[in-house]
Amino acid sequence: MTLSPSPSNNPAAAARLRRPRPVLPSMWALPHPSEADEDGVVGTGADLEPGTLADAYYRGIFPWPHQDLPLPWFSPNPRAVIAASDIQVSRSLRTLMHKVTWHTTINTSFRQVMMACAEREDDDTWITNDIINAYTRLHELSWAHSIEIWDDDRLIGGVYGVQLGGVFTAESMFFRQSNASKVALVALCHRFSEAGGELIDAQVLTPHLASMGAIDVPRAAFLRQLEQLRTNDVRMRTGIQPVHTLV
Repeated sequence: MTLSPSPSNNPAAAARLRRPRPVLPSMWALPHPSEADEDGVVGTGADLEPGTLADAYYRGIFPWPHQDLPLPWFSPNPRAVIAASDIQVSRSLRTLMHKVTWHTTINTSFRQVMMACAEREDDDTWITNDIINAYTRLHELSWAHSIEIWDDDRLIGGVYGVQLGGVFTAESMFFRQSNASKVALVALCHRFSEAGGELIDAQVLTPHLASMGAIDVPRAAFLRQLEQLRTNDVRMRTGIQPVHTLV
């Protein structure tokens, strides 16, 4: 008999994430991003129901809670993005990834990743319990995903966000060992680009993201890309991957 590669060694045969499940229509009429003020605020209020969040991300808008304020919805200009296939991996990070025995998974610990991202020494975080509950619900409906980095059985890093077809909006990252959040971003880009995804929406540029290839683009340019890519059928591979295979 002719032997075939096992699914674990054959990317084309490996299991893929489920398609997002339908959500109820949003009851809120979100303004167009072009109506945002100079800080990128499109409006305030509404709720965090799955339909509201799905509609917002479809339009290039996301919630960003601020203490003691009605829930603000943002569409920044400019917008920070990374081409998924062009993530920049420094020589030192590449060396680290070849040396460590870490591995990466997807969607095995979504809520734990969110809770870890919410941890701040000064307790000043926008990732509130309401946000955690809302995005966990999105995750259960296959709209939101997490990438986890493990050292044996210890969760040491991760990133989570919302996917619209070929665009993945990365909401937050964390690390418990040096460089584990960078490795999580590399792992996300690897899985996403392999599946046909094109754009990582990093929202707001930081030096950390810029060092890995993030650039600012005009909001209008981002919205055009989002419109072109958001209905693509992009489903990342599941399963465990050693991080040394990512570079």
